[in-house]
Amino acid sequence: MLENLLKGKRGLVVRIANEHAIAAGCAMAFHAAGAELAVTYANEKSKPFVAPVVAKLDAPIFLPLDVESDGEMEAVFKAVENGWGKLGFLLHSIAFCPKEDLNGPVSQCSRAGFAQAMDVSVHALIRMARLAVPLMKDGGSILTMSYYGADKVVDNYNIMGPVKSALEGTVRYLAAELGPQQIRVNAISPGPLLTRAGSGIDHFGELLEAARKRAPEHGLVSIEDVGNMAGGLVSELSAKVTGNTSYVDGGYHVLA
Repeated sequence: MLENLLKGKRGLVVRIANEHAIAAGCAMAFHAAGAELAVTYANEKSKPFVAPVVAKLDAPIFLPLDVESDGEMEAVFKAVENGWGKLGFLLHSIAFCPKEDLNGPVSQCSRAGFAQAMDVSVHALIRMARLAVPLMKDGGSILTMSYYGADKVVDNYNIMGPVKSALEGTVRYLAAELGPQQIRVNAISPGPLLTRAGSGIDHFGELLEAARKRAPEHGLVSIEDVGNMAGGLVSELSAKVTGNTSYVDGGYHVLA
């Protein structure tokens, strides 16, 4: 990534789970490009796993954010407003589904499990966008993370496929709504990565190996690869890019 590409920009990263998380790779890329960051973590239990990453980022704002807890999201954005007055970009990198629903057939997904998956993985983006827009006084960029299973059926991805489809649809509608305010909204669709979130999927090791063999580059992507794409999408290099889903998967998605 070009040095100082994001110099003078301030961004909010929601949220980092540990040093191996996609959000960590993005945050490190943002930081290397000169951005100042605010970072969130899920809860006190997860904080020790995030703190070493934040130390490298020198982030002045480091707060908990459980998107299912009333008031926490508002508190984070208020801290951003009080500390900076405005915001340049936002990364929503969270998804969740109860394990019993994630690892079962779509036809057996519970009503409560589906609602929770949609709330955390999709509606949280909508709520964040609502709070971010008043702070993006000079325009801005909103990013989220999707997956190939949004477009094609992937074995064992189950209910998260429809959930990610909804996320990508939401990106397109937000892009159309916020474009007049010069706020761009995009999704990144990484190939399978060995993260804590991915490891919750049944037979995830087989999914990784299949991706490695199938992708034209015959390799897996890294969180650094995803971070480089994220840095470009929140920079002025992508000033006219909005409503897109950008694949970072070694070409996996182009094969029939």
